[in-house]
Amino acid sequence: MDYFISRYLGACELLPSKLRLRALAVSEAMMAEAEEIRLRTGRAPAVASASGEHDLDGPPVTPDDILDTLTRAARGSLHTFAGELAAGFLTAAGGYRLGVCGRAAMSGGECVGLREFSSLDLRISKEVRSAADGISGEICSGGRVRSTLIVSPPGGGKTTLLRDLVRTVSDLGFRVSLVDERGEIAACSGGVPGFDVGMRTDVLSGAPKAWSALTLLRAMNPQVLALDEITDPADARVLLHASGCGTAVFATVHAASPEEAAARPALAGVIHIFEKAVLIERREDGRRASISDMPRRT
Repeated sequence: MDYFISRYLGACELLPSKLRLRALAVSEAMMAEAEEIRLRTGRAPAVASASGEHDLDGPPVTPDDILDTLTRAARGSLHTFAGELAAGFLTAAGGYRLGVCGRAAMSGGECVGLREFSSLDLRISKEVRSAADGISGEICSGGRVRSTLIVSPPGGGKTTLLRDLVRTVSDLGFRVSLVDERGEIAACSGGVPGFDVGMRTDVLSGAPKAWSALTLLRAMNPQVLALDEITDPADARVLLHASGCGTAVFATVHAASPEEAAARPALAGVIHIFEKAVLIERREDGRRASISDMPRRT
């Protein structure tokens, strides 16, 4: 069976039976291209791919459909995942991440939970073992690893590329510490990664990025620290600390270009630590990753 189709089928297993049957009725071509399954209360369920969202035939999604999907993803215990749900997501076995919307329960200015679920985004993560082939030689050469920022708009494939870059560098013999806050990069279950992240990679899952990164720097003596989606200045400060310890850094950020990323306020004090920038662009023939020196702010 095609690997991409098998990942889609795995996502369908998280759906309640009536939605699963509708999702399984799409063509194999659509299954292979699918990147997300979208559920919105009162609207048709949809399969999202690079070409857009494609509605499934049948009645609209109900609140019970979303609750049933979350309960299946949580293996029957939503309470166990209360912390993740308060942050707006839940990561199921296999690295399937479910983004969630609903009514927030607030306390002291912070969200402590979600209820009355209204929307769900079931992301179909995929392992692409060749994703880093065209860039890894420039990042890892001469016996050292260059700190690299991976850039693309949302949905561009940053996590997929980061995962394969981590695997490649790790298998070359470098110690890599991977911050996997939402469990979708390594997809660890019972302490065992569900995706191949390399022979010398140590993974810390389920905790905020800044805390995880500092813990890994203190405890695991990494040569490379890797983490996804830098949006918070606290995360950026940890990268600066890592660089000061002589640790190379791999990170990703939402931006249309390296120049736009370099201008982000959250990265203002840390952009100088990156030697290389990788830009992922969507094209008619698929995604393309190109590597360049990291531009500097002027």
